Amino acid sequence: MKKIRKLGILTGGGDCPGLNAVIRAVVHTASRDYGLEVCGIIDGYAGLIHKNVRKLELADVSGILPRGGTILGTSNRDNPFRYAAEAPGQKQEYCDVSAVALKTIEYNEIDVLLAVGGDGTQSIAQLFFEKHRLPVIGIPKTIDNDLNGTDVTFGFDTALNTATTAIDKLHSTAEAHHRVMVIEVMGRYAGWIALEAGLAGGGDVILIPEIPFHMEKVCDKISERTRQGKRFSLVVVAEGAKAVGGELVVARQVNDASDPVRLGGIAAWVGNRIEDMIGIESRYTILGHVQRGGSPTPFDRILATRFGYHAVEAAMNRKFGSLVGLRGNEIKTSPIREAIAVPRRVKPEDDLVRAAKAVGTCFGK
Repeated sequence: MKKIRKLGILTGGGDCPGLNAVIRAVVHTASRDYGLEVCGIIDGYAGLIHKNVRKLELADVSGILPRGGTILGTSNRDNPFRYAAEAPGQKQEYCDVSAVALKTIEYNEIDVLLAVGGDGTQSIAQLFFEKHRLPVIGIPKTIDNDLNGTDVTFGFDTALNTATTAIDKLHSTAEAHHRVMVIEVMGRYAGWIALEAGLAGGGDVILIPEIPFHMEKVCDKISERTRQGKRFSLVVVAEGAKAVGGELVVARQVNDASDPVRLGGIAAWVGNRIEDMIGIESRYTILGHVQRGGSPTPFDRILATRFGYHAVEAAMNRKFGSLVGLRGNEIKTSPIREAIAVPRRVKPEDDLVRAAKAVGTCFGK
């Protein structure tokens, strides 16, 4: 059995607070507890394709715990199994360059790859595990909180805090001007940020991808508040929310990305419809990438640190093809293939949804 001497770590997909905390934990655990070397792979899987790898020392991770982003960089465009070849003026073509990525791993003598990311990153890690028998350990990260195998992903709590703070700030200006404020948060297919930030921030209407909404019901709720003397309303909407029988609101198409559809604009659509239907002045705010930035919350710093530590432990115990995750108060492992099989989304009968309804929140149903 080959001895494990060196770990490789990459951060893939969208960035989020807590990535540096997990890198720090991996380097400390690997070097202090096991005397292992750690290689940082630059810009996600792109670093494997373009042979961009560097050694990580303890000095490299000093002071990075509270920093947002990732010292390794990230990318959501460079899937080694479906790599976009250069074809100016022609139809985009894709090819499998996973063998090239594998050679980078072999050249750098990386024994186990730690892949930090969401479903896209973990899906690629699983392909390496299945097709090339590469020892991999997954570490779940996404602000959308939509990955199975863990009760919560790091990055979500910070994004939730950012969104809730924004709602609190918009509350006062909405009340002062007697307006409807529509706040668009991230959440392509899962509405966890909208649901929890909306609940925490006192959203009167919460619109999420899992519950298609009727604009008539949204307007009825706002009109009811007006009759009660409440001259303002807060509408929190996930970017992937859509009306019953409607389509996703798409900002643009980007063909070389892992998901070519860029969402954006549902808040403007909802706000304009409210003005047209019931004549109440509306304003909208799109939080966008501000939700990905900033210093991680204490919860995310601690969770990322625990994930990093347990990922090294899983590697040393040869639990390859597994994902570390939070289950209750414990960190446990489960197969990556199970974590990516079905996205973790809000169920309409979820306890949080029922609690929100109990305090008067409308979901457009």
